[in-house]
Amino acid sequence: MPTDVDAPAIASDLRLVIGSLTRRLRVESEIPLTHMAVLGRLYRDGAASASELAAAECVRPQSMATIVAELAHEEMITRERDPRDGRRIQLELTGAGRKAVEDSRRQRDSWLSEAIGEQLSGAERRALEAAIPLLQRLAER
Repeated sequence: MPTDVDAPAIASDLRLVIGSLTRRLRVESEIPLTHMAVLGRLYRDGAASASELAAAECVRPQSMATIVAELAHEEMITRERDPRDGRRIQLELTGAGRKAVEDSRRQRDSWLSEAIGEQLSGAERRALEAAIPLLQRLAER
């Protein structure tokens, strides 16, 4: 690693900024972030079991069970027996769940787009765009 780059300082600053941005985006959504993460995963990947969702979201199965119960109560997901293995329960989005994901994404994207357009110069926007693949690589590690 080059000595002119202070990776620990960058890591700390990046963590703080991402945390602040995440909290700000959370304000733009009426659905709790943990619920939106589950809805979003079902939206992108299709039906899944609660244990698969817990593993994918890096949460305890008990925490996922609470989230699933709340989403089912709000009629955003359904629980159906897996046709290939009747012992397993598959979770799927309802129409209301799909609409909630799309509405929330639209709302958060709108806020972020407006903030980028108002607060960043063209050069800053290009720098931000160039950073996206780097952030993706970090997130996939």
